[in-house]
Amino acid sequence: MKIKNFTINKESQVFIIAELSANHNGSLETALETVRAAKRAGADCIKLQTYTADTITIDSKKDDFLIKGTIWDGKNLYELYQEAYTPWEWHQALFEEAEKNGLICFSSPFDKTAVDLLESLNAPAYKIASFEITDIPLIEYTASKGKPIIMSTGIATIEDIELALAACRRMGNTDIALLKCTSSYPAPIEEANMVMVKDFAERFGVITGLSDHTMGATVPLVATCFGAKIIEKHFILDRSIGGPDASFSMNEQEFTDMVKAVREAEKAIGVVDYQLTDKQAKGKDFSRSLYVVKDLKKGEVITEEHVKSIRPGFGLHPKYYNQIIGKKSSQEVEKGTRMRLDFLEMDATLEQELN
Repeated sequence: MKIKNFTINKESQVFIIAELSANHNGSLETALETVRAAKRAGADCIKLQTYTADTITIDSKKDDFLIKGTIWDGKNLYELYQEAYTPWEWHQALFEEAEKNGLICFSSPFDKTAVDLLESLNAPAYKIASFEITDIPLIEYTASKGKPIIMSTGIATIEDIELALAACRRMGNTDIALLKCTSSYPAPIEEANMVMVKDFAERFGVITGLSDHTMGATVPLVATCFGAKIIEKHFILDRSIGGPDASFSMNEQEFTDMVKAVREAEKAIGVVDYQLTDKQAKGKDFSRSLYVVKDLKKGEVITEEHVKSIRPGFGLHPKYYNQIIGKKSSQEVEKGTRMRLDFLEMDATLEQELN
């Protein structure tokens, strides 16, 4: 998968997305400064959400539309989205600000008209939000644009995932990533289930990652260790400005610390390699090896009192210890000398043992 100049594959760095969401709190200037702060924090991308209250729901006070059991209790869906949406007339300015700051910018569309707006801005990729993964017509329309598709799986069963993947592929789009997500705000860490990141890659043959609503950076680090190549985290200038997503969003310092930790985790994961680095090879100096620890006379039988496996590691490999004990010394050897095989009186039997 390639999004503008960022290639995402098994060998690439994690693609880190700062999710603006509703964290502009109704101010374009706050939104623009959040873009700049995301760059300072080390994000690769700033992501928007493209909808209006009218494109995502209807204004109804019926029980079906009332929010229950979340941090947004007491509102209906329309009121929440009216407060949270990013005005469409801001999109161009936000895309331009991201470009100016060297950030990739794309969005989650929530209906076909949102896709059309984003196409007019030449969005380089699309994100399908967790709750839209069952909207097969939306997925098909979005995938038909031929851009990379990143899908969150917060409410998805395996059947939902399979249907969504099939919808993309049916439109000729195989440039797909799946993000493990827990659609709870904030999400309990014990529900993160990061082993799914690895399972998604193996089961579905796609790039995998994390869309995270837990507090802190622990889950992104675990996801990185399980092979996540995309990490998305809600980002806010300062939680004190408030807003629907403020309570589970990272501020600039927290996001900076997370990016640093993820980059260090990537280095720590490394590759499968049994060759020693120069430092590791030098460390062998402090390993065990065989030394003469009591003066030996020529012809004397070597006992455990004469040769020991000790530090440093410049002497004979300890694997020869059992072959040495009980053999005769071929010469006088002073205490503290590195043990060598030519200190032994050789015969055919010993030579066969050593070979």
